[in-house]
Amino acid sequence: MEALFSFLYTNIDAIFILILSIFLGIEVISNVPAVLHTPLMSGANAIHGVVIIGAIIVMGHTSPDNYPALILGFLAVVLGTLNVVGGFVVTNRMLEMFRKKK
Repeated sequence: MEALFSFLYTNIDAIFILILSIFLGIEVISNVPAVLHTPLMSGANAIHGVVIIGAIIVMGHTSPDNYPALILGFLAVVLGTLNVVGGFVVTNRMLEMFRKKK
């Protein structure tokens, strides 16, 4: 338990920024009008593509015996890929709503 408190104390700035960015993200996303969701979804897909590439690079620099880092990197790649694919599916469905019916 002492190691946890030591970790929290040494990284209090990063934890504060993380919590602040979570609240800021929730506030920004909740105030976006419905018309802008499709362009923002495409932008988010591009950002998650960068996350996938970053996770692959970090996994490449990790030593082979560092299993927690490899597992977290693998999860980041898998979840980022699912997020990108799901985002493109949702964007495509939203764009289908605006096409003329035959």
